[in-house]
Amino acid sequence: MNIEPKPASVAARAEEVDTVNRQARYAKVDRAFAVLLVIQWAAGIAAALWLSPFAWAGKEKVLHVHVWLAVLGGGGIVLLPILLAIFRPGWVVTRHVIAASQMLSSALLIHLTGGRIETHFHVFGSLAFLAFYLDWTVLITATLVVAADHFLRGIYWPESVYGIANPEWWRFLEHAGWVAFCDTWLIWGCVLGRREAKAAAMRQAEVEHLTEQEQLKSAALQMALAEMTA
Repeated sequence: MNIEPKPASVAARAEEVDTVNRQARYAKVDRAFAVLLVIQWAAGIAAALWLSPFAWAGKEKVLHVHVWLAVLGGGGIVLLPILLAIFRPGWVVTRHVIAASQMLSSALLIHLTGGRIETHFHVFGSLAFLAFYLDWTVLITATLVVAADHFLRGIYWPESVYGIANPEWWRFLEHAGWVAFCDTWLIWGCVLGRREAKAAAMRQAEVEHLTEQEQLKSAALQMALAEMTA
């Protein structure tokens, strides 16, 4: 079956629509992450006040140094991405900074809870949230940050990431493997999502093109009728 090639104007319009929609998505997700980062910062401070003393000092609850870590360190993590989300939404650097900051927020929460395995699920939830960008490259940035964090803390302060002082040497590889498994499906979802977005943009461009052609035909017909009746 012969398929009539689409006019260059339709393809160009489809690319324009896709670009506008993609930038709107990036900006919207940037702003959503700005709110999420503030919430996580507050949650980190709360964890430092109520959970960290018990997680790190048993039954003795004191004003732990982790409170300052949550306030100052957490603030340092979220400040730049929030400013970028406000003043430069949709910028490629913004979403990669947000991806890195989101993973650092996960690292901070894991540390504040004494390496609780349950808190590690925050990493996987963060990867899922980042997939809303439909830009698989931000997942790579996030994965590199969380892998570096687990590797370095696993060497110099394993208790803060694994909850025990002497974990097996391969524990880092186990965590990285699960993150890579999650990434595989999320990246695939991003690729499929982009294909669907491009197809939707092409359909919109085709409808606009057909509508324009019909309007031109209608105008020509009305002009012809006017000339006949003149």
